[in-house]
Amino acid sequence: MTYTHRWLSILEGCLLVALGIHLLDTSGLLISGTAGMGLLLQQLTGLSFAQLFFLLNLPFYILSLRCMGWHFTLRTFAAVSTLTLLSELMRRWFDFSISEPLLAAIVGGMLVGFGLIILFRHQASLGGLNILSIYLERRFDIHASKTTLAADILIVLAAFWLFEPLQVIFSLAAFLSMASVVGRYHRPPSWAQAPSS
Repeated sequence: MTYTHRWLSILEGCLLVALGIHLLDTSGLLISGTAGMGLLLQQLTGLSFAQLFFLLNLPFYILSLRCMGWHFTLRTFAAVSTLTLLSELMRRWFDFSISEPLLAAIVGGMLVGFGLIILFRHQASLGGLNILSIYLERRFDIHASKTTLAADILIVLAAFWLFEPLQVIFSLAAFLSMASVVGRYHRPPSWAQAPSS
């Protein structure tokens, strides 16, 4: 795999995720993980999703260095920064929405899922809860899926406080759509077992 191929693929993965999140955001819906936390917190602050997503990821780079090594952390930082930039540009200049919320949830979740698959296959991630789940699994033998599930439950519970119940229900469709894509296409990479050199 060439250097150019890897970084172009990471850019493409970030573009798909940014499109999915933009579609969900304009439809008043959520997605799981750190992105979902960003979408929630923008309801409580004057910050945009892009700004919140970048800030939320900062503490997790320390865990990434400990668990995954410099190369993975650098690629993740680049992916998070790219997604931040693309999300901000789309918020300002890109008018893209679907009026039917269920369709928006399914399409948005699929776009995020396929974007994540591309990032995973090129040894990068969007940081945040993904890194935390890997750290907890290695340090305390807590299966990564349990951490992810616990975080998603907390996001859904918080969403019922900030969103209308129907919005939360449609958001669950986005969660399932993304999980379906990742579950069917993800092949665990080598960095899931050992730190990247």
